[in-house]
Amino acid sequence: MKKISLTILAAMASYDVALAADSLTEALTSGKSSVDMRLRYEAVDQDNTLKDASALTLLTRLGYSTADYKGFSATLGMEDIRIVGEDDYSVPLTDFNSGTYSPILDPEVTEVDQGFVKYASGTTAVKYGRQAITFDNERFIGAVGWRQDRQTYDALSLSFSPVDDLLVNYAYVTKRNRIFAEVKDIDAKDNLFNASYKTPIGNLSGYAYLLEQDNDTDNSHDTYGLRLVGSTGDDNKYLYTLEYATQESKDSGNENDADYALLEGGMVFSGMTAKVGYELLGSDSSNYGFSTPLATVHAFNGWSDQFLSTPDQGLADLYVSLGGKFGGGKWLAVYHDFSADDSTSTIDDLGDEINLLYAKKFHKIYTAGIKYASYSAGDAAAGKVDTDKMWIWGSMNF
Repeated sequence: MKKISLTILAAMASYDVALAADSLTEALTSGKSSVDMRLRYEAVDQDNTLKDASALTLLTRLGYSTADYKGFSATLGMEDIRIVGEDDYSVPLTDFNSGTYSPILDPEVTEVDQGFVKYASGTTAVKYGRQAITFDNERFIGAVGWRQDRQTYDALSLSFSPVDDLLVNYAYVTKRNRIFAEVKDIDAKDNLFNASYKTPIGNLSGYAYLLEQDNDTDNSHDTYGLRLVGSTGDDNKYLYTLEYATQESKDSGNENDADYALLEGGMVFSGMTAKVGYELLGSDSSNYGFSTPLATVHAFNGWSDQFLSTPDQGLADLYVSLGGKFGGGKWLAVYHDFSADDSTSTIDDLGDEINLLYAKKFHKIYTAGIKYASYSAGDAAAGKVDTDKMWIWGSMNF
């Protein structure tokens, strides 16, 4: 009897192991693959001594995510950026043609784009590894998806919803994988908190982004803020966004603080969307400007990227935009008027810019577009010059 029982137990154990192996194998082999390719031409003309720049680059991003196995899954993605034609441009932080041509921030690189393990159960999800992290509109934490080598993070991230309409996110970042290939990645000890709650008047989010470079120096970059985004109306919808943040920055004994504010209103009518807004990145007595080092900065303050770093005098951006649909695609026109928050005798007018865009999607997986930015410089002491940029691209995603 004992021998028979042991035989039965052994058979049951073998069955359970085989079943588990089959399930794991199925999870590994029945996942989802992804392909993201973008061929883009970019041209830059600046009113300075640098030569006009042009670049034709191809982004290829391949990814695979396993199916779920007892709540666990894994994702691995590789990306490659190649110059396939024009290479008359510079990437200053990587020393590619530095000092010869105007900058275009698309270096050649092949690297791991994402590689993480995920556990999900109910309304809770945890990720560990290299991953893309975005919060709200990416004004503070983003993936910089416009550039070919997007920004990702080596991090442990947590997302959970303890009650209906409340979403809480946290991430601890140990490395910032920036857009300049691996040579300019930054070791970090960042704590990122973001919580959002759906209210009757809109989506309210609060955040605390506590940034610290892991470089054996006394440094910190702490930002705390609130953001409200909402809309009202039926036939003609009215849009509104309110946001305020305060920032304290310390580096090598230097301490500064500055404020951020955004007021935006808009209206959707006759198939078009019109907006007017005022965004303020404040100054600390002209010694420091409110900064957003992990943001998708290209999406804000003009597409010519004149203000990737905020001037010490701060930046006030008064803008209007109008967008809609035409010919099966989408168009957008934006005008920016820039000025200093803390004006000096030589720096007040920071120029203005016009942005134009048309993009169209074909057969669900193809997109083509053209984009133009024209910046007119203000006060010469601000260090900016007249700049024109143009992009033409085609992409495929599936």
